[in-house]
Amino acid sequence: MAWMAWTWPTAIFFACIAALLILFTILAIRSPETPRTGVLRIETTRGDRLFISLLGSAYINLAWLGLIGVYQPAALILCLVYAAAVFRWV
Repeated sequence: MAWMAWTWPTAIFFACIAALLILFTILAIRSPETPRTGVLRIETTRGDRLFISLLGSAYINLAWLGLIGVYQPAALILCLVYAAAVFRWV
């Protein structure tokens, strides 16, 4: 895989995504849930909210890179706050 520049941060990122998917699969098997309606007025499950938070976090990080620069730890904190809000209210 020399064509792709694998670095440790990239590998950690994809490992975390894989771990989240495994965790949410186990949660869905152990305790099935019923969809709930939040502020968007659509029914969402845990998996839907995970997808919304991951997609929104990608946009937050891209906007952060474009507007502020490469100091990403503050963007990570903003993404965590965003994900907590999505899981709470969406």
